[in-house]
Amino acid sequence: MSPFLQLIFALLAIILFAKIASYVSYKLGQPSVLGELLVGILLGPSLLDLTHLPFLTDAHLTEVVIQLGELGVLLLMFIAGLELHLSELAKNTRVSAYAGVLGVILPVGLGYGTGMLFGFDTPSAIFLGLILGATSVSISAQTLMELKVLRTRVGLGLLGAAVFDDILVILLLSTVLAIFSGDGGGLAGILLIFLRIAGYLGASLAFGLWALPWLTRRVANLEISQAALSLALVVLFLYGLTAEVMGGMAAITGAFLAGLMFGRTPEKERIERGVRSLAYSLFVPVFFVSIGLGINLREFNPQSLLLLLVIVIIGVLGKILGSGLGALLGGFTRLEALQLGAGMVSRGEVGLIVAAIGMQEGYVQPAEFSAVIGMVIITTLITPPMLRNLFAKKQPAGSSTNEPQSHQSEEVADVHDHAHS
Repeated sequence: MSPFLQLIFALLAIILFAKIASYVSYKLGQPSVLGELLVGILLGPSLLDLTHLPFLTDAHLTEVVIQLGELGVLLLMFIAGLELHLSELAKNTRVSAYAGVLGVILPVGLGYGTGMLFGFDTPSAIFLGLILGATSVSISAQTLMELKVLRTRVGLGLLGAAVFDDILVILLLSTVLAIFSGDGGGLAGILLIFLRIAGYLGASLAFGLWALPWLTRRVANLEISQAALSLALVVLFLYGLTAEVMGGMAAITGAFLAGLMFGRTPEKERIERGVRSLAYSLFVPVFFVSIGLGINLREFNPQSLLLLLVIVIIGVLGKILGSGLGALLGGFTRLEALQLGAGMVSRGEVGLIVAAIGMQEGYVQPAEFSAVIGMVIITTLITPPMLRNLFAKKQPAGSSTNEPQSHQSEEVADVHDHAHS
């Protein structure tokens, strides 16, 4: 069987089982994404090892599937950005800043303390804290879209907090590497990183606010098939690429910003329909399943069980308490703060990236990495059901969890679009 046919078989199995698991999860009253995450673990090396079946001999198959999944997370965050108004996000800047910053500081501090208690050296303990400080809100964003609460002030605060979280973790990570590796340029290197982030954010916002609406109108009038959608994909990939290359940030942050910018254009609805069809029919299911394909529970070291238990507890509590406290300081109710904190719990691919950097630099040992993988899996799996249960709770009278009610009616997709995606 040729490598191309092997890829077709793998995609066939992934999409089929992902949709079945999504439907079953929805019928059981859980977010559909939970089923896709679980089926990914079952199809991965932990059980069936789909991409390494005897007749699948392509050594690069797993890597190709995972990279297709990375396109899925970019499209997912682009859709999340499309559904929001920049003005709405700006109104929640204070909450986002408090929740994002405290949601990093507390887990990093707890992780450092845990590392020291387990006998780690200082760099390794700090790196454990950085891993716990990371957040990946792609899972939470999908769940909030499914629950149709992405455009409540909790959803807006969550996505804004994720941007602050991303920036702060990058600055801390770069600072740690500069200090302990000795090749980061010292204070000048750290300042350069800050300037890169500011330069990227400034350039991307300037282009999106002033040039993109005009460019979209011009391109949409050209006699080219799906011209507006093609432009959206080009800009999405450009923002994701430059986020990492120019700004040193995660590509998903760039994808989210691209979605925010296109949300202001006259072609928003046409672009959203096209991106949704492309994303939820292929790339997003592949992304959720690919998380499991990259994880092998058989390699888990039982000696790391105690460390796993501790970092899962502080990983969950650190985000809920840290980001929740920030939300309270920003004026949220207790329930809203709890909802936002829970949405920041998932570490996803961002936590794995930070852990992989730690492994490369020698600050994270194999046994510790095993525990970190377990923590990432658990926090990613528990986030969707936590959010569903918390949003099912009744908000006390007089609160404003659903503040932008006027925008709720504008949601393009009903719950079945997401439940069956």
